Amino acid sequence: MSSNALYTDLSGYYDLMCADIDYREQSDYVRRLHQLFGNQGKDYLDLACGTGPHLRYFIDYGYTATGVDINQPMLDIAQERCPEAQFVQQDIGSLKLPAQMDLISCFLYSIHYNQSLNALTECIASVHKALKPGGMFCFNAVDKTQIDNRAGIKHKITHGDSDFSFQSSWYYSGEGDQQKLQLCIEKPPMAQRKSGTISTRWWHSPFSTYSSCLNPCLSYIFLNTTTKK
Repeated sequence: MSSNALYTDLSGYYDLMCADIDYREQSDYVRRLHQLFGNQGKDYLDLACGTGPHLRYFIDYGYTATGVDINQPMLDIAQERCPEAQFVQQDIGSLKLPAQMDLISCFLYSIHYNQSLNALTECIASVHKALKPGGMFCFNAVDKTQIDNRAGIKHKITHGDSDFSFQSSWYYSGEGDQQKLQLCIEKPPMAQRKSGTISTRWWHSPFSTYSSCLNPCLSYIFLNTTTKK
């Protein structure tokens, strides 16, 4: 299953799946980085914006916000959350924007949607072109050498009359330049809840990997140091 199909299928579950993420803390962190090292401009772009929770905070900070995602169902939800923002359905690897940005972010390891190192190179090159002089690109990444295939994150949430269990984990075979993000959603129907059995569905999606110089859970900053002539 492609990552596009994966997240189209999950658009209705995405906010539930990410309910334990502190979007405010992540947004504050990147805003502070931009205040310290950026050009102080207010034109902001979020790559792989999903349903727009980070965009909501940046709008409230006073930024003019644009979101890019490959999946229209995600963008439809994001538009409801952030009616002030502009949204563009595009692949993050080949940005085509009408104007350059002061700050571009790519949260939640979404830079890994580039499924090869060549695609990653093209993505970063297109981001560079999309930055104003002094603009900043912030993203985080997973180091394939630090992946524990046995580890994972699991949380449960009740929504309406339904109980959900979400589990995610990174997997790397030990060879090549791709890793996988494995997702599991459990939603027991009423009959199964009474009997104690649970219906489970797994999604697997390939993601690109990076060299060991990129450490897990850290943010990386790319600055456009081009000056105007």
